[in-house]
Amino acid sequence: MTADTLINLLFLAIAVVVFFRLRAALGKRTGNERPPHDPYASGPFERRKQDDDNSADTLANDDNVIPLPGHEPTRETETAPRPAYAPEGSALANGLAQIELADRNFTPEGFLDGAGKAHEMIVNAFSAADRDMLRQLLDDEVYGNFEAAIEDREVEGRKLEQSYVGLSSADITEAELDNGRARVTVRFASEIISALRAANGDIVEGSPEAVRQVVDVWTFERDTKARDPNWKVVATGGN
Repeated sequence: MTADTLINLLFLAIAVVVFFRLRAALGKRTGNERPPHDPYASGPFERRKQDDDNSADTLANDDNVIPLPGHEPTRETETAPRPAYAPEGSALANGLAQIELADRNFTPEGFLDGAGKAHEMIVNAFSAADRDMLRQLLDDEVYGNFEAAIEDREVEGRKLEQSYVGLSSADITEAELDNGRARVTVRFASEIISALRAANGDIVEGSPEAVRQVVDVWTFERDTKARDPNWKVVATGGN
């Protein structure tokens, strides 16, 4: 036997040993093996996609699907009650609707909240002769009337002692949109302690202790086309 033959037999023996060891480690193919593992196929994205697909199949068969914002409203949204400030189809209801279309930030609730605060600020500013505050909240004509009353009081040496107890009610009575200008009239019923003293200290009008109810009817106006979101009082009255 030559040296070459011995070498060939040695390689053959090694190959047989390797074959049997691999077979023992890997086993035989039966046709039921799992497919090769793909690290990306089972990652978070793929699992999310599978979950979404399964959810979509489930929702497709569910009659209680809730659409996302911007889609068709749910039954609850369609039938949700809204505070009624005026009978449907009335001039007040139509006026409020027009203002809401022109000013997406306008709501009767939000407006009344701000109007109530403005009412208290104006009443207090008038009694304190705070012209700067009044100028911010009143239009020129109404401010002129308030300022004239303050001047008369100061010329006569009289002093107005006034305390704003609280706002009993605030109701919108009129609303309209005229060429982009929104006007809303509110009837305020407030409780105030008020006493007007003469220069010598004598009480000329009112009482420093008695609480009385005061009714004011004010009209607020704002240009919906302007960037300024503030409303100003353009008319005042009572009852």
